[in-house]
Amino acid sequence: MTDEPDRPLRYREPRQARSAATLARVLRAAEEIASSSGLEEMTITGVAERAGVAVGTIYRRFEDKEQLITALTERMLERREEYVAEQLRMAEPSLSGVMDTYAHALLQSFADSSNLFPELLRARGTKSLDRGARTITEIHRLLLEAAAPYADQIRRSDPQTALDTAARAILGACFHNSVRPDPAIGEVAQRQYADELSDMATAYLLTPERRRTAHT
Repeated sequence: MTDEPDRPLRYREPRQARSAATLARVLRAAEEIASSSGLEEMTITGVAERAGVAVGTIYRRFEDKEQLITALTERMLERREEYVAEQLRMAEPSLSGVMDTYAHALLQSFADSSNLFPELLRARGTKSLDRGARTITEIHRLLLEAAAPYADQIRRSDPQTALDTAARAILGACFHNSVRPDPAIGEVAQRQYADELSDMATAYLLTPERRRTAHT
């Protein structure tokens, strides 16, 4: 006897442009309902009505609500990866420019449906956390790739480790902002917060580590 969580959860991918457009409309409707009312209140019928499609159209793609949530999680994580990649491609060609772009892109991506994202991860459990970890790995890779040409500007003794530390600090701060009860919201507050994160990370990278003396 197999455990229920081991059953395939992958939904059927569209093969035609028209089907892809319908799927995008369904996922957009699901995200709108889940963001405003929560996952518990989101139903297949409600999503169909919001998307302007028949209920059967959704069931031809998804076996149940759980698969729809899986697709919604995937959509939001892929969107974060694409957004950060796009922003880093346009970053000012310098170490500070890359770190500034990284901080602003991450904060913006987490601000997008910030109340829904943590709920999706909790609802989907281990599988969703694993998918989220892959997104974090990809975002981290994108930063390392963008910062590689300016590694010689880093004044820490181990530039790669220092860049890794700075990246993790910014990521953690952005995620924390999305779940805290008093997040930085609004364009001005978010810009200031991202600027501060960027300044902090850049200052760390450009500052040689302190001299350490042995304590006896």
